Amino acid sequence: MSRIMLAAMSSGSGKTTVTWGLLAALRDRGVDVRAFKCGPDYIDPMFHTRLLGIPSRNLDLFLQGERAVKRTLSRHGGSLAVLEGAMGFYDGVGGTHEASAWDVANRTSTPVILVVCPGGSSLTLAAQVKGLRQFRRASRLAGIILNRCTPRMYGHLTPILQKETGLPVLGYLPPMEEAVIPSRHLGLLTAGEVEDFTRRSAALGQQVERTVDLDRVLTIARRVRPLPPVEPYFSAPPRCVIAVARDEAFCFYYADSLEALEEAGAQLAFFSPLRDKTLPEGVQGLYLGGGYPELYARQLSENSSMRRSIMEAISAGMPTVAECGGFLYLQRSLEDPEKKSYPMVGFFSGKGSGTGALRRFGYITLSGEQESMLFRPGEQVPAHEFHHWDTDCNGESLEAVKASGQGSWRCAFTGENLYAGFPHLHLGGKLPLAARFADAAARWQPKKEGEE
Repeated sequence: MSRIMLAAMSSGSGKTTVTWGLLAALRDRGVDVRAFKCGPDYIDPMFHTRLLGIPSRNLDLFLQGERAVKRTLSRHGGSLAVLEGAMGFYDGVGGTHEASAWDVANRTSTPVILVVCPGGSSLTLAAQVKGLRQFRRASRLAGIILNRCTPRMYGHLTPILQKETGLPVLGYLPPMEEAVIPSRHLGLLTAGEVEDFTRRSAALGQQVERTVDLDRVLTIARRVRPLPPVEPYFSAPPRCVIAVARDEAFCFYYADSLEALEEAGAQLAFFSPLRDKTLPEGVQGLYLGGGYPELYARQLSENSSMRRSIMEAISAGMPTVAECGGFLYLQRSLEDPEKKSYPMVGFFSGKGSGTGALRRFGYITLSGEQESMLFRPGEQVPAHEFHHWDTDCNGESLEAVKASGQGSWRCAFTGENLYAGFPHLHLGGKLPLAARFADAAARWQPKKEGEE
């Protein structure tokens, strides 16, 4: 399997749009290309997935561990894997390089193309790139693509960068209207919300074909060592059905988390809390992922039959995982961006409201004193938080500790059949969280009428 990573010196360099254009160009050439995203981001993989029609997968060393990252890449890399980095190239956990884009590239022996925005510098830019290349003995840097760069600036910078850094400049992407993606409080709009996605994809792909040396990119991508042999799929016989909320309001799921549930014997029944009237028939578990329920608070509230169906299911003990946006949906009320509050499911007594800033952002480890559906006493479970909405009913079942060790707090609700809180979990990592969820769902049976 050939593979390449696109990384940058910092966020905002245009990794997503350059990756988007590169994937479109490779797809149009007929290459069996697959996409991956370093880190815990949910939104960038949506662009990859919509473009290719194949699930994009996260490669997160903190949430998954090295073995699972390599397994994901080996299983799903196709003929060519394109990895999109996160943040700055070396930016990892707690001011270290751990779990950074570089760490992923280094552990998977993946060559890296640096996406560089020239700005107002030339030789200084070369100094920055050279410093980046020399910062670690095996930087994995193999080339440069200039982004938001005019043809004239490209001609000026190319010889300077190649002479001073020793890296080939593989082409450029000029400033383009199609490359401008609006943002909101959690980052870019989702791919499904981008107008003219198909037209934009075609324009970006055609531009990359014209101004990036794709043949050279493919040559670099082939200079890789084989990954370890992929582990065979383990698939338990179907033993339960888990309802998974998936629509515009609830769209944050890791592809490997859903796959891990299926391997654990769960059949997934997708439904929409916005449009469906009740949970699917015959389900034994409920998965409410993150997303943007605050943007759809009125519509979610107006669907009172779904709110009632979910309330009855969780009250009856149906095994449930509710993360971040799903957790907000289970509160008594939820505020929209205009500060108007709407009734929600009401399983918890809190009020969800906007804070105007990120809350408890970053990697954390979770641990609890009591055994519950997903957690065992003393076990350290990696997780991630990223939200601008909060609630006055956060729970206290678990202790969350920042991965840097600087800060801790109590959070979440857990029980024999419950995990609900702001931290996002990866169900396909080192711990058998998917199997534990499926175990609980397989055991659960709804009470018959008249039973206590």
